[in-house]
Amino acid sequence: MKIFTIEPKIYTYDIDSSHHVNNITYIRWMEMARVELLEDIGMAVHEIEKFDFAPVLTHTEISYKKPLYLGDKIRVELFFSELKKISGTMKFHFIRGEDELVAEGRQDALFFSLSTKRPHKLTAEQRIKIAQYLVT
Repeated sequence: MKIFTIEPKIYTYDIDSSHHVNNITYIRWMEMARVELLEDIGMAVHEIEKFDFAPVLTHTEISYKKPLYLGDKIRVELFFSELKKISGTMKFHFIRGEDELVAEGRQDALFFSLSTKRPHKLTAEQRIKIAQYLVT
């Protein structure tokens, strides 16, 4: 299975009054990784209506281990740790440089039908696309 990776830059507007990366930046990086992963599996957010479902976040958590600073190189790794019929759990690793884990995140999502406004059961094809990023 694969791990999806992005390498966002740290900008001056990401820095808070303590001179390190603000917590909201981690949330933004999680969003960036999710959107890019959906594009990678052929379910781009701007085309999501044609699939008649969307992942809706039900839970987000982040555990911070070390601060990040302006100039640090960061890598965000995203993978699914659990994939059920109508929901999934995504894990995030925030890594400075080559291998220094500075934070870990988790998001739970419910697959939601846009037309019925009810939970959406993944089709076999949708499950296969997402499951390539399932790491157990």
